Amino acid sequence: MGTENGSLLRHYKNCALCPRNCGIDRNVRQGPCGCGSALKAARAGLHYYEEPFLSGTNGSGTVFFSGCSLGCIYCQNSPISRDGFGLEINEERLAQIFLEQQQRGAHNINLVTGTHFTPSIAKALRDAKARGLTLPVVWNSSGYEKPETLQMLEGLVDIFLPDFKTTSSGLGQRYMKAPDYPEWAKKALESMVRMTGEAKFAPLEQIAADPSDAAYDGEGVLMTRGVVVRHLVIPGQLEDSKAVLRYLYETYGDRIWISLMSQYTPIGVFAEEEPLASAVTQRQDTKMDGKEMRRNYPELCRPVSYKEYDEAVDYAISLGIENCMIQEDETASDSFIPAFDGEGILPGMQ
Repeated sequence: MGTENGSLLRHYKNCALCPRNCGIDRNVRQGPCGCGSALKAARAGLHYYEEPFLSGTNGSGTVFFSGCSLGCIYCQNSPISRDGFGLEINEERLAQIFLEQQQRGAHNINLVTGTHFTPSIAKALRDAKARGLTLPVVWNSSGYEKPETLQMLEGLVDIFLPDFKTTSSGLGQRYMKAPDYPEWAKKALESMVRMTGEAKFAPLEQIAADPSDAAYDGEGVLMTRGVVVRHLVIPGQLEDSKAVLRYLYETYGDRIWISLMSQYTPIGVFAEEEPLASAVTQRQDTKMDGKEMRRNYPELCRPVSYKEYDEAVDYAISLGIENCMIQEDETASDSFIPAFDGEGILPGMQ
Protein backbone atom coordinates (compact mmCIF):
# COMPACT_ATOMS: atom_id res chain seq x y z
CA MET A 1 0.00 0.00 0.00
CA GLY A 2 2.84 2.40 0.83
CA THR A 3 4.47 1.85 -2.56
CA GLU A 4 1.15 2.40 -4.32
CA ASN A 5 0.51 5.65 -2.45
CA GLY A 6 4.03 6.78 -3.21
CA SER A 7 3.47 6.18 -6.90
CA LEU A 8 0.31 8.29 -6.80
CA LEU A 9 2.02 11.16 -4.99
CA ARG A 10 4.80 11.11 -7.59
CA HIS A 11 2.33 12.21 -10.26
CA TYR A 12 1.52 15.35 -8.29
CA LYS A 13 5.13 16.39 -7.72
CA ASN A 14 6.28 18.91 -10.34
CA CYS A 15 2.75 18.58 -11.70
CA ALA A 16 2.39 18.41 -15.47
CA LEU A 17 -0.95 16.62 -15.67
CA CYS A 18 -2.66 19.39 -17.63
CA PRO A 19 -1.45 21.81 -20.32
CA ARG A 20 -0.80 24.49 -17.69
CA ASN A 21 2.41 22.55 -16.86
CA CYS A 22 2.66 24.46 -13.59
CA GLY A 23 5.44 22.29 -12.16
CA ILE A 24 4.06 22.82 -8.65
CA ASP A 25 4.47 20.14 -6.00
CA ARG A 26 0.80 19.63 -5.26
CA ASN A 27 1.68 17.42 -2.31
CA VAL A 28 2.73 20.67 -0.64
CA ARG A 29 0.55 23.41 -2.14
CA GLN A 30 -2.25 23.99 -4.62
CA GLY A 31 -1.75 24.32 -8.34
CA PRO A 32 -3.62 26.70 -10.68
CA CYS A 33 -6.39 24.08 -10.62
CA GLY A 34 -7.06 25.10 -7.02
CA CYS A 35 -6.27 21.67 -5.59
CA GLY A 36 -3.46 19.78 -3.95
CA SER A 37 -2.89 16.06 -4.33
CA ALA A 38 -5.81 14.96 -2.13
CA LEU A 39 -8.97 14.02 -4.02
CA LYS A 40 -11.73 16.55 -3.48
CA ALA A 41 -15.33 16.23 -4.69
CA ALA A 42 -18.50 18.25 -4.20
CA ARG A 43 -21.36 15.95 -5.14
CA ALA A 44 -22.13 12.39 -6.18
CA GLY A 45 -25.61 11.40 -7.30
CA LEU A 46 -27.99 10.60 -10.11
CA HIS A 47 -28.10 13.37 -12.72
CA TYR A 48 -30.99 13.57 -15.20
CA TYR A 49 -29.93 16.51 -17.36
CA GLU A 50 -27.14 15.02 -19.44
CA GLU A 51 -27.71 14.01 -23.06
CA PRO A 52 -30.69 11.59 -23.21
CA PHE A 53 -28.55 8.61 -24.22
CA LEU A 54 -26.44 9.18 -21.10
CA SER A 55 -29.12 10.04 -18.52
CA GLY A 56 -31.64 7.50 -19.75
CA THR A 57 -34.45 6.94 -17.28
CA ASN A 58 -32.46 6.25 -14.11
CA GLY A 59 -29.92 9.05 -14.39
CA SER A 60 -26.19 9.27 -14.84
CA GLY A 61 -24.10 8.43 -11.76
CA THR A 62 -22.28 11.74 -11.65
CA VAL A 63 -19.29 12.68 -9.48
CA PHE A 64 -18.41 16.38 -9.51
CA PHE A 65 -14.75 16.98 -8.64
CA SER A 66 -13.57 20.23 -7.09
CA GLY A 67 -11.16 22.55 -8.85
CA CYS A 68 -10.46 22.90 -12.56
CA SER A 69 -7.36 23.12 -14.70
CA LEU A 70 -9.04 25.50 -17.17
CA GLY A 71 -11.19 27.95 -15.24
CA CYS A 72 -13.52 29.62 -17.75
CA ILE A 73 -14.50 33.09 -16.62
CA TYR A 74 -18.18 32.27 -17.26
CA CYS A 75 -18.15 28.86 -15.56
CA GLN A 76 -21.60 27.62 -14.55
CA ASN A 77 -20.09 25.45 -11.80
CA SER A 78 -17.92 28.16 -10.25
CA PRO A 79 -18.70 27.22 -6.60
CA ILE A 80 -16.64 24.08 -7.10
CA SER A 81 -14.40 24.92 -10.06
CA ARG A 82 -13.16 28.25 -8.74
CA ASP A 83 -14.42 28.83 -5.19
CA GLY A 84 -13.03 25.64 -3.67
CA PHE A 85 -16.11 23.93 -2.29
CA GLY A 86 -15.72 20.18 -1.79
CA LEU A 87 -14.79 17.41 0.62
CA GLU A 88 -11.52 15.53 0.69
CA ILE A 89 -11.66 11.75 0.23
CA ASN A 90 -9.20 8.99 -0.60
CA GLU A 91 -9.11 6.66 -3.59
CA GLU A 92 -10.74 3.82 -1.62
CA ARG A 93 -13.75 6.01 -0.82
CA LEU A 94 -14.01 7.14 -4.45
CA ALA A 95 -14.12 3.52 -5.61
CA GLN A 96 -16.92 2.89 -3.11
CA ILE A 97 -18.82 5.92 -4.44
CA PHE A 98 -18.73 4.38 -7.91
CA LEU A 99 -20.16 1.13 -6.57
CA GLU A 100 -22.85 3.02 -4.64
CA GLN A 101 -23.97 4.75 -7.84
CA GLN A 102 -24.20 1.35 -9.52
CA GLN A 103 -26.31 0.06 -6.63
CA ARG A 104 -28.64 3.06 -7.00
CA GLY A 105 -29.37 2.07 -10.60
CA ALA A 106 -27.22 4.63 -12.44
CA HIS A 107 -26.75 3.95 -16.14
CA ASN A 108 -23.09 4.95 -16.05
CA ILE A 109 -20.38 6.54 -13.93
CA ASN A 110 -19.94 10.17 -15.00
CA LEU A 111 -16.69 11.84 -13.89
CA VAL A 112 -16.96 15.63 -14.14
CA THR A 113 -13.80 17.76 -14.38
CA GLY A 114 -11.35 15.23 -13.03
CA THR A 115 -8.32 16.01 -15.22
CA HIS A 116 -6.18 17.32 -12.36
CA PHE A 117 -6.91 14.12 -10.38
CA THR A 118 -6.45 11.64 -13.25
CA PRO A 119 -3.91 9.30 -11.53
CA SER A 120 -6.09 8.97 -8.41
CA ILE A 121 -9.28 8.49 -10.42
CA ALA A 122 -7.61 5.81 -12.56
CA LYS A 123 -6.61 3.94 -9.40
CA ALA A 124 -10.14 4.19 -7.98
CA LEU A 125 -11.62 2.91 -11.25
CA ARG A 126 -9.29 -0.09 -11.29
CA ASP A 127 -10.20 -0.89 -7.69
CA ALA A 128 -13.94 -0.50 -8.32
CA LYS A 129 -13.84 -2.69 -11.43
CA ALA A 130 -12.01 -5.36 -9.43
CA ARG A 131 -14.83 -5.15 -6.87
CA GLY A 132 -17.67 -5.51 -9.38
CA LEU A 133 -18.17 -2.21 -11.21
CA THR A 134 -19.61 -3.02 -14.64
CA LEU A 135 -21.17 0.28 -15.75
CA PRO A 136 -19.76 2.30 -18.66
CA VAL A 137 -17.51 5.11 -17.45
CA VAL A 138 -17.90 8.65 -18.84
CA TRP A 139 -15.01 11.16 -18.78
CA ASN A 140 -16.71 14.58 -18.71
CA SER A 141 -14.09 17.28 -19.23
CA SER A 142 -13.18 20.72 -20.52
CA GLY A 143 -11.18 19.29 -23.42
CA TYR A 144 -8.05 21.07 -22.14
CA GLU A 145 -6.03 17.90 -21.65
CA LYS A 146 -2.76 16.24 -22.54
CA PRO A 147 -2.74 12.96 -24.50
CA GLU A 148 -0.19 11.44 -22.13
CA THR A 149 -2.49 12.10 -19.17
CA LEU A 150 -5.48 10.68 -21.03
CA GLN A 151 -3.40 7.56 -21.67
CA MET A 152 -3.76 6.74 -17.96
CA LEU A 153 -7.46 6.11 -18.68
CA GLU A 154 -6.90 3.58 -21.46
CA GLY A 155 -9.17 0.60 -20.85
CA LEU A 156 -10.91 2.36 -17.94
CA VAL A 157 -13.10 4.95 -19.70
CA ASP A 158 -15.73 3.94 -22.26
CA ILE A 159 -17.22 7.30 -23.23
CA PHE A 160 -15.45 10.63 -23.57
CA LEU A 161 -17.61 13.73 -23.14
CA PRO A 162 -15.28 16.70 -23.73
CA ASP A 163 -16.09 20.29 -24.39
CA PHE A 164 -14.71 21.90 -27.52
CA LYS A 165 -15.06 25.52 -26.51
CA THR A 166 -13.34 27.46 -29.26
CA THR A 167 -11.00 27.29 -32.24
CA SER A 168 -9.75 30.80 -31.48
CA SER A 169 -6.61 31.39 -29.45
CA GLY A 170 -7.87 34.92 -28.85
CA LEU A 171 -11.07 33.66 -27.24
CA GLY A 172 -9.04 31.06 -25.35
CA GLN A 173 -7.05 33.91 -23.84
CA ARG A 174 -10.09 36.14 -23.30
CA TYR A 175 -12.27 33.61 -21.49
CA MET A 176 -9.83 31.08 -20.05
CA LYS A 177 -6.36 32.66 -19.97
CA ALA A 178 -5.43 29.74 -22.23
CA PRO A 179 -4.49 30.86 -25.76
CA ASP A 180 -3.31 27.31 -26.40
CA TYR A 181 -6.78 25.87 -25.71
CA PRO A 182 -7.57 25.01 -29.38
CA GLU A 183 -4.23 23.25 -29.83
CA TRP A 184 -4.69 21.00 -26.80
CA ALA A 185 -8.40 20.40 -27.40
CA LYS A 186 -7.59 19.07 -30.88
CA LYS A 187 -4.84 16.79 -29.55
CA ALA A 188 -7.04 15.53 -26.72
CA LEU A 189 -9.97 14.80 -29.01
CA GLU A 190 -7.76 12.86 -31.40
CA SER A 191 -6.63 10.66 -28.49
CA MET A 192 -10.18 10.15 -27.27
CA VAL A 193 -11.45 9.03 -30.67
CA ARG A 194 -8.52 6.65 -30.99
CA MET A 195 -9.25 5.14 -27.58
CA THR A 196 -12.99 4.52 -28.09
CA GLY A 197 -13.66 4.29 -31.82
CA GLU A 198 -17.15 4.93 -33.19
CA ALA A 199 -20.16 5.20 -30.93
CA LYS A 200 -21.99 2.09 -29.73
CA PHE A 201 -25.43 1.92 -28.15
CA ALA A 202 -27.48 -0.66 -26.30
CA PRO A 203 -31.26 -0.87 -25.80
CA LEU A 204 -32.23 0.76 -22.52
CA GLU A 205 -33.91 -2.34 -21.12
CA GLN A 206 -30.94 -4.55 -21.97
CA ILE A 207 -28.04 -2.39 -20.84
CA ALA A 208 -27.43 -4.20 -17.57
CA ALA A 209 -27.90 -7.77 -18.72
CA ASP A 210 -27.13 -7.76 -22.45
CA PRO A 211 -25.05 -4.85 -23.81
CA SER A 212 -25.60 -5.79 -27.43
CA ASP A 213 -25.13 -3.03 -29.99
CA ALA A 214 -28.15 -1.06 -31.20
CA ALA A 215 -28.55 1.79 -33.61
CA TYR A 216 -29.44 5.20 -32.22
CA ASP A 217 -33.05 5.96 -33.15
CA GLY A 218 -33.74 8.97 -30.94
CA GLU A 219 -34.86 7.24 -27.76
CA GLY A 220 -34.78 3.99 -25.86
CA VAL A 221 -31.03 3.43 -26.07
CA LEU A 222 -27.95 4.27 -24.02
CA MET A 223 -24.47 4.99 -25.29
CA THR A 224 -22.00 2.35 -24.16
CA ARG A 225 -18.91 3.57 -26.00
CA GLY A 226 -17.81 6.53 -28.07
CA VAL A 227 -17.12 10.27 -28.05
CA VAL A 228 -19.66 13.06 -27.59
CA VAL A 229 -18.26 16.57 -28.07
CA ARG A 230 -20.10 19.40 -26.37
CA HIS A 231 -20.05 22.93 -27.70
CA LEU A 232 -21.71 25.73 -25.74
CA VAL A 233 -22.82 28.61 -27.94
CA ILE A 234 -21.62 31.82 -26.29
CA PRO A 235 -23.49 35.10 -26.82
CA GLY A 236 -21.90 37.15 -29.58
CA GLN A 237 -19.56 34.37 -30.74
CA LEU A 238 -21.65 32.71 -33.44
CA GLU A 239 -18.87 32.71 -36.04
CA ASP A 240 -16.60 30.85 -33.65
CA SER A 241 -19.34 28.28 -33.05
CA LYS A 242 -19.54 27.76 -36.79
CA ALA A 243 -15.77 27.29 -36.93
CA VAL A 244 -15.95 24.67 -34.18
CA LEU A 245 -18.72 22.77 -35.97
CA ARG A 246 -16.83 22.92 -39.25
CA TYR A 247 -13.62 21.63 -37.67
CA LEU A 248 -15.35 18.77 -35.89
CA TYR A 249 -17.26 17.58 -38.94
CA GLU A 250 -14.43 18.00 -41.45
CA THR A 251 -12.07 16.12 -39.14
CA TYR A 252 -14.29 13.37 -37.71
CA GLY A 253 -17.48 13.26 -39.75
CA ASP A 254 -20.02 10.98 -38.11
CA ARG A 255 -17.44 9.08 -36.06
CA ILE A 256 -18.31 11.37 -33.15
CA TRP A 257 -21.51 12.86 -31.77
CA ILE A 258 -21.88 16.60 -31.27
CA SER A 259 -23.98 18.12 -28.51
CA LEU A 260 -24.79 21.71 -29.48
CA MET A 261 -25.76 23.55 -26.33
CA SER A 262 -27.82 26.72 -25.86
CA GLN A 263 -27.85 26.80 -22.07
CA TYR A 264 -25.35 29.58 -21.34
CA THR A 265 -26.73 31.35 -18.28
CA PRO A 266 -25.40 34.66 -16.91
CA ILE A 267 -24.64 33.92 -13.27
CA GLY A 268 -22.50 35.46 -10.56
CA VAL A 269 -21.10 38.84 -11.56
CA PHE A 270 -22.71 38.55 -14.99
CA ALA A 271 -26.25 38.15 -13.67
CA GLU A 272 -28.51 41.19 -13.81
CA GLU A 273 -29.51 40.82 -10.18
CA GLU A 274 -25.93 40.68 -8.87
CA PRO A 275 -25.10 43.64 -6.58
CA LEU A 276 -22.38 45.16 -8.72
CA ALA A 277 -20.66 47.09 -5.96
CA SER A 278 -20.05 44.02 -3.84
CA ALA A 279 -19.66 41.25 -6.41
CA VAL A 280 -16.06 40.06 -6.67
CA THR A 281 -14.60 37.21 -8.66
CA GLN A 282 -11.10 35.80 -8.53
CA ARG A 283 -9.25 34.19 -11.41
CA GLN A 284 -5.59 33.20 -11.29
CA ASP A 285 -4.62 35.68 -8.57
CA THR A 286 -6.39 38.66 -10.17
CA LYS A 287 -9.53 40.35 -8.89
CA MET A 288 -12.13 42.49 -10.63
CA ASP A 289 -15.28 43.87 -9.10
CA GLY A 290 -18.58 43.03 -10.75
CA LYS A 291 -18.94 46.39 -12.43
CA GLU A 292 -15.59 46.06 -14.17
CA MET A 293 -16.31 42.48 -15.21
CA ARG A 294 -19.60 43.47 -16.80
CA ARG A 295 -17.96 46.36 -18.58
CA ASN A 296 -15.12 44.18 -19.94
CA TYR A 297 -17.34 41.23 -20.93
CA PRO A 298 -20.69 42.75 -21.96
CA GLU A 299 -21.54 39.76 -24.19
CA LEU A 300 -21.62 37.48 -21.14
CA CYS A 301 -24.38 39.46 -19.44
CA ARG A 302 -27.19 37.94 -21.50
CA PRO A 303 -28.32 34.45 -22.58
CA VAL A 304 -27.83 33.24 -26.13
CA SER A 305 -30.64 34.51 -28.34
CA TYR A 306 -32.96 32.12 -30.14
CA LYS A 307 -31.70 33.61 -33.42
CA GLU A 308 -28.05 32.88 -32.61
CA TYR A 309 -28.72 29.32 -31.56
CA ASP A 310 -31.05 28.58 -34.47
CA GLU A 311 -28.41 29.87 -36.87
CA ALA A 312 -25.84 27.56 -35.29
CA VAL A 313 -28.23 24.62 -35.71
CA ASP A 314 -28.95 25.57 -39.32
CA TYR A 315 -25.21 25.75 -40.00
CA ALA A 316 -24.70 22.26 -38.56
CA ILE A 317 -27.44 20.97 -40.86
CA SER A 318 -25.90 22.73 -43.86
CA LEU A 319 -22.59 20.98 -43.18
CA GLY A 320 -24.35 17.63 -43.31
CA ILE A 321 -23.91 16.80 -39.63
CA GLU A 322 -26.32 14.03 -38.65
CA ASN A 323 -25.00 12.91 -35.25
CA CYS A 324 -25.94 16.12 -33.50
CA MET A 325 -28.07 16.70 -30.43
CA ILE A 326 -29.76 20.07 -29.99
CA GLN A 327 -31.47 21.60 -26.98
CA GLU A 328 -35.06 22.69 -26.69
CA ASP A 329 -36.15 26.17 -25.61
CA GLU A 330 -35.79 27.32 -22.01
CA THR A 331 -32.53 25.51 -21.25
CA ALA A 332 -30.76 28.73 -20.23
CA SER A 333 -31.60 28.42 -16.56
CA ASP A 334 -29.67 27.91 -13.36
CA SER A 335 -32.24 25.24 -12.43
CA PHE A 336 -30.14 22.81 -14.47
CA ILE A 337 -27.11 23.44 -12.25
CA PRO A 338 -27.04 20.86 -9.44
CA ALA A 339 -26.77 21.80 -5.80
CA PHE A 340 -23.17 21.38 -4.71
CA ASP A 341 -23.89 20.34 -1.16
CA GLY A 342 -21.59 17.37 -0.57
CA GLU A 343 -24.33 14.83 -1.26
CA GLY A 344 -22.99 11.30 -1.69
CA ILE A 345 -19.35 12.15 -1.00
CA LEU A 346 -18.94 10.90 2.56
CA PRO A 347 -20.59 7.70 3.85
CA GLY A 348 -24.18 8.30 4.89
CA MET A 349 -24.57 11.55 2.92
CA GLN A 350 -27.07 10.19 0.35
